[in-house]
This record gives sequence, structure tokens and C-alpha cells, in this order.
Amino acid sequence: MTTHSLLTDLLTRFEPDPDERPVVALKVEVDHHDAEQPIHRHRKGQLVLALRGGVTCEVPHARWMVPPHHAVWIPGGVPHSNRATENAHIHFLFIEPGAARMPEQCCTLAINALVRELIQHLAQTPDYPKDGPTARLAAVLLEQLPLAPVQQLHFPVPEHPKIRRLTEALEQDPADRTTAAQWASRLAMSERSLARLVQRETGLTFGRWRQQLHLVVALRQLAAGTTVQRVAGNLGYGSVTAFITMFKKALGKPPAQYFAELRQA
Repeated sequence: MTTHSLLTDLLTRFEPDPDERPVVALKVEVDHHDAEQPIHRHRKGQLVLALRGGVTCEVPHARWMVPPHHAVWIPGGVPHSNRATENAHIHFLFIEPGAARMPEQCCTLAINALVRELIQHLAQTPDYPKDGPTARLAAVLLEQLPLAPVQQLHFPVPEHPKIRRLTEALEQDPADRTTAAQWASRLAMSERSLARLVQRETGLTFGRWRQQLHLVVALRQLAAGTTVQRVAGNLGYGSVTAFITMFKKALGKPPAQYFAELRQA
């Protein structure tokens, strides 16, 4: 089986929607290469938890990054695709609509040790009966999960043609340091008009929007084991210090401390 088909093949054999239990789980391990699952949707809501490595989830108008010990929440009916980094350990959790008070929109959640252990236990017993010890643990999980804090780890991707063109260029070369004024000239508009357009379509300033892309790319590469020095270079930072400053400002900690604390957790 190719790694590209791994996620799709597993979910083809593990169909969660007909299951009437409030929550079911699936464990996935990716060997050596990135694995990707094409766009699909579920009736149930889906939580994608990364225990090692990372996952990028794409939904309409945004991409969400899941570093280790975080999860992306995807409400039922939302089309999405998942891409896991090399050697990732992932758990999928499928939640029946109304079984837990989960967010109405996609978001990234920080998952504590208790919730992680409950999800892992549930994945080890996917055929658990509706009554019994595992069912009672599932009920505890559904009470605890909505308490997980939301993390701002997403990159808005609007459908506006000019912003889409800009997005594609920045994603193809995140190190591109073209200024907003230069981009405005390329897009045949004034710098002020571009600033208003980006703000209206993404809710962020041009600089903050591009920084959010850098943050998502950085988290994915760091989760895959790329060094801080190389990530800084890949993103076009003039120095490692400048990259670390950006990372710390966004997430409250420098990259080494951020991932060290995730590992310790």
C-alpha cells in the first residue's frame, strides 16, 4: 500500500457514520513519507489528534495546523483533506452530532494528558459495547473535550481571485519577501486597496496574514524534525534570531521550548 493511499484506505475500511455510538476512534501511523487523504466529509464531527509529527488539515477558505498534542476539530458535513508529516502518529475521533458541545467552526485545540489518554484507550477498543467500562470512559471524554482551549493555528485562504493568486505564490515560495506595495503593483491595484482587500477577506493585515502562513509552515516543518536554522532559511528570515522572535511572539515560547514542553507533556 502506498503512503498516499494509507489514510484513505483506512477510512474506507473504517466507516464511522453508520455507527450510532456517540464517539469512536481510529489510530493511524505514517511510515517514512508524508501521507495525504483527499477531500471528503463525514456526517459525524471529526477530531484529528497528532501525538507525534504533525497534520495539516485543509477546509474551505483555510488551512489548519496540528502540532504534537494538539487536534483540529472539523464539524460534521465540512469537506476537508488531511496531510500527515513523516512518521506521524495520529488518532481520528468521530463524534455523533449533539453528543458533545463542540465548536461550530473548525479550530485547533490544545489537548491535555487526560483527554489524550482517553482517546488512545478508545482507539484501542474500537468495537466497545454501548454499556460497560469503555462506554463510561467515552462519556467522560465527551465531557472533557469541549473544555480544550482553542489555539490560533490556521491560515485563512479566501476565494477572491487576487488573494488566491497571492496565496498560491506565497505557498509555493514562503521565503518570498515581496512587499505589499510590490504585490499591489503586480495585482494592478493600489497598496491601500490591497490592504483593505486582505483585511476584508482574511480578517488580518497583510503582514499578519503572511506571518500566519509562516507560522503554519514552520510548525509543520519543525514537527517533522527540520532544524530551527533550516526552517528560518526556508521562510526567508535574515537570521535565526528574527525567526525565533516571530515564533515566540505568536506562540509565547521559542521553538525549542515550545516543542520540548509538548514532548514532556
